[in-house]
Amino acid sequence: MTIIDPISDMLTRIKNAVRVEKDKLTLPSSKIKVEILNVLKKQGYIENFSVSTKDKKSFIEINLKYGKNKVSYIQDIKRISKPSKRIYIKYPEINSKTQSTVILSTPKGIMPAKLAKKQNLGGEVLFEIF
Repeated sequence: MTIIDPISDMLTRIKNAVRVEKDKLTLPSSKIKVEILNVLKKQGYIENFSVSTKDKKSFIEINLKYGKNKVSYIQDIKRISKPSKRIYIKYPEINSKTQSTVILSTPKGIMPAKLAKKQNLGGEVLFEIF
């Protein structure tokens, strides 16, 4: 089975794992997923992640992050840009006063919208995380 949108698949798996309060999640690895997870870790949404290889296939194991009373740091994830409809934003249009974190794919890599605005970068709006 071929996954058409691996980013959306990863985000859906994370959202579903958080809903059932799983501590860990394993999924197929790719460079863009690792970049996105680096940003989520720096932003404090996930505890940690590691990449491993088994039978010549790479996998990512994500350690999800919970606070008191098993409340997740991830409340919701909304995919914005999709393979069928790409959404781009220029840096003057970035609103940095939102409660959520918007993740962009810029010419300098994957980063939160607030950081992209500071660096005068626009890019593809990948998703929004609350």
